[in-house]
Amino acid sequence: MSRLFSALALGPLTLPNRIVIAPMCQYSASDGHAGSWHAMHYGQLAQSGAGLLIVEATAVQPAGRISWADVGLWDEACADAWQPVLAGIRQWSTMPLGIQLAHAGRKASCHRPWDGGAQLAAGDARGWTTLAPSALPFASEDLPPQAMDEAAIDQLIADFAAAAQRAQALGFELIEIHAAHGYLLHQFLSPLSNTRSDRWGGSLDNRMALLLAVFDAVKAAVAPSMAVGVRISATDWVEGGWDLAQSIALARVLDARGCHFIHVSSGGLDGRQQIPVGPGYQLPLAQAIKAEVEMPVIAVGLITEPTHAEAVVATGQADAVGIARGILYNPRWPWHAAAALGVKVPVSPQYRRCEPLAQRGLFA
Repeated sequence: MSRLFSALALGPLTLPNRIVIAPMCQYSASDGHAGSWHAMHYGQLAQSGAGLLIVEATAVQPAGRISWADVGLWDEACADAWQPVLAGIRQWSTMPLGIQLAHAGRKASCHRPWDGGAQLAAGDARGWTTLAPSALPFASEDLPPQAMDEAAIDQLIADFAAAAQRAQALGFELIEIHAAHGYLLHQFLSPLSNTRSDRWGGSLDNRMALLLAVFDAVKAAVAPSMAVGVRISATDWVEGGWDLAQSIALARVLDARGCHFIHVSSGGLDGRQQIPVGPGYQLPLAQAIKAEVEMPVIAVGLITEPTHAEAVVATGQADAVGIARGILYNPRWPWHAAAALGVKVPVSPQYRRCEPLAQRGLFA
C-alpha cells in the first residue's frame, strides 16, 4: 500500500491522498479580481488527482499584493470574481480546495516576474507605499516601507479575519495563512526585518505576536469545519535571522492553539541568504518540526520524483508533500506517481481514453 496515496486529516478536512498542490502566484488578475486565466489554470489542476489544491497568495488588502496583477479577497467585488472560477471547478471536480491569505509587506508594489520582478519606481501609477514592521527596505534600491503603527496592525488583523469569512462563504475548505518567503508576517517574525521596540518586536514572543493574533482572529472568524493552518519559512538562511529553533518554538505555540497543519518552506526574507538547494533540501526542517508537534506537517522543496515523495511520508519525515513547479511542468504528476507506485486514481470520464498510454488498471 502506498502511504503517499493514503488519506490524511488536516483538522476537520480529510484529504484523499497526501499530494498537496502548493500555492503559486499567477500575476494575472485585474484590480485583484480572478479571471479567465484562473478558471483555466485551476480547472486543469483540479483534474490532476492531487489530494488538495491551495490557490495562490491572495491579498487581504490592496497594499498586500506582491504586484499590481495579484488576486485579492479584500472586498465583496474580489469575492464575486472568484465565484465563476470556483463554480467551474466544482462542476467537474471534488478535489478539496484551499486558499492562501497573504500580505506582501515590504515586498509589495512590484513588477510581474516576467517583467523583471523589481519594485515599481516612485511615481509609477501602478504602485503604492509598502508596509512593514520597520522602515527597512527588502533591497537597497527599493523605496523604504512605512513602519506600521497600532492602527495599521489592528486593521491588518481585522482584514485577515474578514478575508477568511469571504473564503468560507465562497466554499473554500481550508485557509493557509502565509507567514513565509519574506512577506509581511515573516517580516514581523525575523529580527533582520523587525527592529521594533514595542510589543510587536524585540523578544521572540513579541515577534511571534502578530502571526498568532492573525491566526486566532482567522480561526475565530470561520466555522469549526474550516481547516486553518500556517505556512512558514523555517529559516532565513542568514546568520542572526529567523531560524529553525525559533520555528520550532512557533510551531509548538500554534499546535497548542489548535492549528490544523504547518507547511514548511524556507528563505525569501533577505538577499544575503545562502540556500543549499538540492532535492528535498528543506526536508530536515520539516522533519525537525514534525518531531515537536501533533499537527500534520507539509514538506516542500524539490521533491519531484514519486518514489522520493513516497519515502518522505512513509518514513515519517512529513505527513504530506507539496508540489509546486513540478506540477506546472507536469499537471498530471499525481497520475504518474500513482502509476509508479501501483495505485489506482479516480479520473474524470472525459480523460479515461488515455489509460492505454499510461497503465492498464491505473484509473479507478
